[in-house]
Amino acid sequence: MIDRYTRKEMGDIWTLEQKFRVWLEVELAICEGWHAMNVIPATDMATIREKADFELDRILELEETTKHDVIAFLTAVEEKVGPSARYIHLGCTSSDIVDTANAVLLTRAGRIILADLDRLLGTLETMAKTHQGRLCMGRTHGIHAEPTSFGLKMAVFHAEFQRHRQRWVDALENIRFGKISGAVGTYAQLEPELEERALTILGLEVDPISTQVIQRDRYAQYFTTLALIAGGIERICVELRHLQRTEVLEVEEGFGKGQKGSSAMPHKKNPISAENLTGLSRLVRTNAVAAMENMALWHERDISHSSVERVIMPDSTIMVNYMLNRLNGLLANLRIIPENMERNLMGSYGLFFSQRVLIALVEAGLPRQEAYVMVQAVAMDCWKDRTSFEAAVRDSADITAHLDSARLDQAFDLNYYLRHEQTVFNRVFS
Repeated sequence: MIDRYTRKEMGDIWTLEQKFRVWLEVELAICEGWHAMNVIPATDMATIREKADFELDRILELEETTKHDVIAFLTAVEEKVGPSARYIHLGCTSSDIVDTANAVLLTRAGRIILADLDRLLGTLETMAKTHQGRLCMGRTHGIHAEPTSFGLKMAVFHAEFQRHRQRWVDALENIRFGKISGAVGTYAQLEPELEERALTILGLEVDPISTQVIQRDRYAQYFTTLALIAGGIERICVELRHLQRTEVLEVEEGFGKGQKGSSAMPHKKNPISAENLTGLSRLVRTNAVAAMENMALWHERDISHSSVERVIMPDSTIMVNYMLNRLNGLLANLRIIPENMERNLMGSYGLFFSQRVLIALVEAGLPRQEAYVMVQAVAMDCWKDRTSFEAAVRDSADITAHLDSARLDQAFDLNYYLRHEQTVFNRVFS
């Protein structure tokens, strides 16, 4: 991933140096297992512990010749260790090391993302509770529907990200499986006991059955869950982008001193963070498709998945880490504009009260379709003439023949729309 979207903590996990360091952790855990099983003598194990190391440049130099990164890595380590290195990689195949190391790396990356999700959930909860009761227009199909609250908007997002968090916990549980089962998963040159010992050292679970590789449905779950998280981020951002349109302007992204919005138009303040995150979500979703394509490998394994994973493992985790943090910053610095919410609320002449009037007429004894036609006729005239719906209803002889002034007062009570808001909040934040 390019530096622009790479945060240091996550980027450090995916450096070449760190990848080989984790490979070495896996090899050493296997050696410790063999030693505990009396295969590696104490003197050789002591030498391996002391001397096992590598230089990245040497691995890259060797790979130019070997065309095989695991062999280049092993050769570089053997050069450091000396004769005792004959016990390193004993009975193993490359995927025993790579897939087990991937589980370590993806788990470490996943824990960072889990912490990011928790921070975002905290921000969304704070915003929801801060803006509970703040009336704004609810829109369906982009058209004024009925009032909601800005707090409820944030609560909806919070509830979604609670689900994303649970899915992510599940994905992490399913990715933290390693395998040290040999060339086709039969332990022909290895022992299940060795696998258990080594993976315990690494903090991983034993995959109950593997081929040469861990099965890629585990990876597919991991990356599709990242795509769902990215989709949730995009959903928030699309909402904020619409609310920042000049003619709406109910919220506004923070705009720092010295910041510029356009090279041509000095007046511009654009929703650049929300737009940036919308774009990045497309990449994360694309990578999820690639992860699913990796599930169908030939027989006990082919290498078609490898090139894909070298890209999507760092890129998707780095992007989602960046996205969650940028979104959290966007929300923390979001300017809320209540006066525009109030202006927009009444910008459609109070037509959102139409259902309240419809229900009042039905409760008064009119057939629903008759009442619907009666209210719709008044509403369409108001929309055409740009006049107050409440005034037109009170002037309608057809309607007032069934509803007195007191009943109309109830129908046009704005507070009615949030009478169950606290119930919803109790459900979401219980």
